[in-house]
Amino acid sequence: MKRIAPLTLACLWALTPTAHAGAPLDAGRLLAATCANCHGTDGHSAGGTESLAGIPGDTLLRKLAAFTSGEKPATIMHQIAKGYTPEQLALIAAYFAAQRPATGGIR
Repeated sequence: MKRIAPLTLACLWALTPTAHAGAPLDAGRLLAATCANCHGTDGHSAGGTESLAGIPGDTLLRKLAAFTSGEKPATIMHQIAKGYTPEQLALIAAYFAAQRPATGGIR
């Protein structure tokens, strides 16, 4: 039997909704990490794309649904959004909604 890498086990544990009290937000944080390349760490964009931190979850879900359906044109977001389940998108939206909006020069 092959050994499973500790990091893989940690990721699986974090993504299990009943693993611990903070699981949904932790799972959302892990999923949202893939958004950092364009939207910045924790949704604080350095420019060029929209900052996601502090945007209400229902607003983000509407935008993601528009990308997924093709209603909202995009260069890449329509493809990225289709790669997640509705449950994963809800976790991502909840994570960004829980972040404080950027202040000052970061936007």
